[in-house]
Amino acid sequence: MKKEYYSFSLYESNRFARIIQLIFGIICIAVAFIWLFMNLKTSGSSLDFWVTILFLIGFGSWQINYGLGFATKFIEISKNYIRLKKNSILPVRQINAADISSIRVYLLNLIILLKNGKKVNLRFGTTYTNDISRIKDSVLKFASVNNISAEVKTEEL
Repeated sequence: MKKEYYSFSLYESNRFARIIQLIFGIICIAVAFIWLFMNLKTSGSSLDFWVTILFLIGFGSWQINYGLGFATKFIEISKNYIRLKKNSILPVRQINAADISSIRVYLLNLIILLKNGKKVNLRFGTTYTNDISRIKDSVLKFASVNNISAEVKTEEL
């Protein structure tokens, strides 16, 4: 089984857009620190001042994170593991085949039950309709290769 990668990003940014995001993030953080040092004595105790500083640093960090490519959401299915990043802030989670007890595949949902009793839930939603069936097929193939019980279920309302 070859490694398969599916991106959950709404659009794939090109190199130019990522460089612009990186530069804009650095500018935001620089402006925050310049603003901090210029106005610390005059308005250092104002809540608006600190909210502005925190917003600029947070937004700049967010832009740098996207510009460096760390915020892309994806699922990667390999022979021995599934790597999953379902949130742009949290780190990548790697789930080894040996740690999986079973997999449940729903219409717009994928639940991986682990041997330690925890479960990993991936909701597809209606945004990525082109890739849902391919991801489901890849996960079912992964389960059959690794002798993991997998079942396709229908959700009843």
